[in-house]
Amino acid sequence: MLGLTGIVLSLILLMYLAYKGFSVIVLAPLLALFAVMWSGMSHALLGYYTQIFMTGLGGYVIKYFPLFLLGAIFGKLMDDSGSARTIANFFVERLGQQRAMLSIVLSCAILTYGGVSLFVVGFAVFPIAAALFLELQLPKRLIPAAIMLGALTFTMTALPGTPAIQNAIPMPYFKTDLYAAPWLGVIGAAMMLCGGMYWLNYRVKQAAFAQEGYGQHAYEQHHQVHVVDGDRPSLMVAFAPIFVVIVMNFALTKLVFPHMDTSFLASSQFGQASLASVVGLWAIVCALVCACLSIIVLNWSRIEDVRHSIQQGVSSSFLPIFNTASEVGYGSVIASLAGFLILRDFLVGLAPSNPLVSEAIVVNVLAGITGSASGGLSIALNTMGTTYMNLAHQFSISPELMHRVASMASGALDSLPHNGAVITIITLCGLTHRQSYFDMFMVAVIIPLVALVAVIVLGTLFGSF
Repeated sequence: MLGLTGIVLSLILLMYLAYKGFSVIVLAPLLALFAVMWSGMSHALLGYYTQIFMTGLGGYVIKYFPLFLLGAIFGKLMDDSGSARTIANFFVERLGQQRAMLSIVLSCAILTYGGVSLFVVGFAVFPIAAALFLELQLPKRLIPAAIMLGALTFTMTALPGTPAIQNAIPMPYFKTDLYAAPWLGVIGAAMMLCGGMYWLNYRVKQAAFAQEGYGQHAYEQHHQVHVVDGDRPSLMVAFAPIFVVIVMNFALTKLVFPHMDTSFLASSQFGQASLASVVGLWAIVCALVCACLSIIVLNWSRIEDVRHSIQQGVSSSFLPIFNTASEVGYGSVIASLAGFLILRDFLVGLAPSNPLVSEAIVVNVLAGITGSASGGLSIALNTMGTTYMNLAHQFSISPELMHRVASMASGALDSLPHNGAVITIITLCGLTHRQSYFDMFMVAVIIPLVALVAVIVLGTLFGSF
């Protein structure tokens, strides 16, 4: 019981200190060793650090670094070429001012579904949103929730084919691809989008009734909000790289790689892997490489310095992957402790006859504790992926359904106030948690939880589809 107490205290400290702004890269090993000491294993601290923590961290980097690297480069090229801004402006112009909220949400959704990182989306869309909301006298405090709904909900976890890391992590554990349980994913995505838009429009009406307006904000008083046009690409050119990602990813996953001779994977040199365990990763890596090349070719004259853009993309990929990998290393240490067995059995036992419910609870809890969808999902599947795969076979549950539930479960409680993306968006918009977080909580926590429950119910009744 003392070991379990140490794990709980360690998790609480991780959540609290991360919320206070301390680096997870530093916190994760220190708090993992804190839990080890509570478990009575003080004599083995260095062994836990080098043999368990660093092994877990390194394994995650080895497996997913290409996605972080290529995703960051792709996002930076989309930003520097002006493509991201072109896409955002397109929705604003086509949908009109009367649908300002929807235009911002869809701009973020298209960009993130195409592989552009949240940070690039935020910087590209916020100036447009601020100018539009100011003109229409919509509350600025709703901009973070609109960005959150479009970038960090249905396009991150539910829509089939999304290249988000949260959709890629379950693939090797369940031998699936990015299109797992596609129609269930579409249903979940539709519920998140419709529910989120209903909430935001309701809040706009409330504000209009109260005659709230845009609000007084120091940034706009001293710096005029404007959108720089510059030499931006046409809509077709801007959308082309996104189509490359989507089409190539699907074609390689479903048509090309399954018909290739991949028998060499079965040899010890390649880890005796199966095609099913690598096809999803292979496809998205190839698709992102081609998409990056397409941006460069189509926007050669618009990108001021291609070499510099690529280098900035490379640099910006390091912190996100090591933040997440450190959380995975932390989870590896926690999972190796005797106290974790008690916690694991308790969480699994909450729904012993339905692994989907148990999986959703475990992933959500860990994502909430770490404040990271990818971190919580990785910890959950690193420690219990085999268990859930065995339970899926035992209860005749499709691995695709397990994949989709795991992915969607990562995108709810992760968006608590200490989440890095929440803090980044609020800071970017020049607001505070007090002003904006309630609406972010509704669209990124409550509504995704409702959608997750619906998918679990449908999957339990009708299986994967």
